[in-house]
Amino acid sequence: MTKQDEFTKARKKTARMIRRAGIRISEKEANIIQVIDFGLGKLHQEGLQVLTLFLSDRIEVRVLVLLPNQIYPEHWHPMADSISGKEETIRVIDGNVKLYLPGESKGKAPFIPAGKERWYTSLAGNILNPGDQMTIAPGVKYWMQAEPSGSVMYSFSAAAPGILDQFSDPNIEAGC
Repeated sequence: MTKQDEFTKARKKTARMIRRAGIRISEKEANIIQVIDFGLGKLHQEGLQVLTLFLSDRIEVRVLVLLPNQIYPEHWHPMADSISGKEETIRVIDGNVKLYLPGESKGKAPFIPAGKERWYTSLAGNILNPGDQMTIAPGVKYWMQAEPSGSVMYSFSAAAPGILDQFSDPNIEAGC
């Protein structure tokens, strides 16, 4: 399967998941869902699907989708110059997601892709169920992993034009 075929299939699955979650989207919106593999070529292990609903100079509203067991790699929203940075609130709509923040793991250790342990340093896990939300302050490292059914979430954030998320894994292509 070519990368384009894989992305097309993921885009279609993402649109189905969004609709199943009760979010109405047009066919045009379904066709502009971003499928991001961060340049790693392992979409179903580390990746993210994004539908931008609204973007202005001040705020962003997006639907984030993690396919079953998919990981959104550890990253943070940096501060720059006079911009305070991007504060983001994640609200789960469907499925469950594990959101990891700085700190030690309590209980079962998180699944981290083999050989990438040094790039996943935030280990304090939080399970978010539908209706749960969490706000992440600028500069805080975090990552997420969907449960086996996948997860559909809203992302509400302050816009930070021109500032790219920073990733712990140096192999990730910024801006993907």
